[in-house]
Amino acid sequence: MNQKTLSMLSMSCKAGKVRSGSFEVEESVKKNRAFLVIAAGDSSAGTKKKYADMCKFYNVSFYIDGTIDEISRAIGKSCRSAVAVTDRGLSCALVRLLKE
Repeated sequence: MNQKTLSMLSMSCKAGKVRSGSFEVEESVKKNRAFLVIAAGDSSAGTKKKYADMCKFYNVSFYIDGTIDEISRAIGKSCRSAVAVTDRGLSCALVRLLKE
């Protein structure tokens, strides 16, 4: 994950627009609050499949990028393999950065 993406993710977290942890990410997607889910590339295959399937079903953008360490450091929490972004504007900006 590039530095711009990590900075945007960090800013989104400080704005209170990021949910992390398995329960919170899943709840955000299922309650239609999430616009984007990012899973770490080094998370387990089962974790990536779970979030990919869930996001496809609920029509939420899904990307696999970065590492658990990068994502965790960006949001200031430990051992986070996935995050959900709950703001449409921030998620669009992150998607543009993820596509670079």
